[in-house]
Amino acid sequence: MPDLDFKIVGVEPAVHGLTPLLHFKLQVTNVPATETVEAVTLHAQIQFQSAQRAYNAQEQERLSDLFGTPDRWGQTLRNRFWAHSNTMVRTFAGTTEAVLPVQCTYDLNVTATKYFYALEEGDVSLLFLFSGTVFYAAADGRLQVQQISWNKECVYRMPAGLWREMMEQHYPNSAWLYLQRDSFERLYAYKRRHGLTTWEQTIEQLLPELDKEVLA
Repeated sequence: MPDLDFKIVGVEPAVHGLTPLLHFKLQVTNVPATETVEAVTLHAQIQFQSAQRAYNAQEQERLSDLFGTPDRWGQTLRNRFWAHSNTMVRTFAGTTEAVLPVQCTYDLNVTATKYFYALEEGDVSLLFLFSGTVFYAAADGRLQVQQISWNKECVYRMPAGLWREMMEQHYPNSAWLYLQRDSFERLYAYKRRHGLTTWEQTIEQLLPELDKEVLA
């Protein structure tokens, strides 16, 4: 009966991805090594472990949107969901490798995006929780099915700069802002009313008023 273990051994952005996509390199090991695993349908839930690193002053200020002020972090700084990923592991014996693809977004309303955007340095501790189905042959040759144990997991520390570099490659010197339609219509009307040609001009014209409110 197979007993699988999982380990993330690397990560890199997809070379020709049309949208931001990370490929996590997954090592899969079976015991006993002489047994042939016919296939594995694998699912991973990925969480970022926010309490497993330190944050500089700039990062703390940006993360207040997620966790509140640092004096509250003893209660609020906890694991947060990032993404789901699925892959198929082909026939192997002993050890093999597969790729876990993770689609990324630059939508700053998404919790994980806010977190990654706030980081300037260091690593991000990622927790991978695995589930799925293992197909293997019994001693008599009949195909058997087994569920992956609920306690199969691993931790991988990803450089925080990797996410930033990938987003910069896809969206050079840009950021995305999602607005409810009624807010967008008000902003769009302001842009037309003042004869502004770009959204950057529109925001820049509004920012001095916001700066006055901050200083007041």
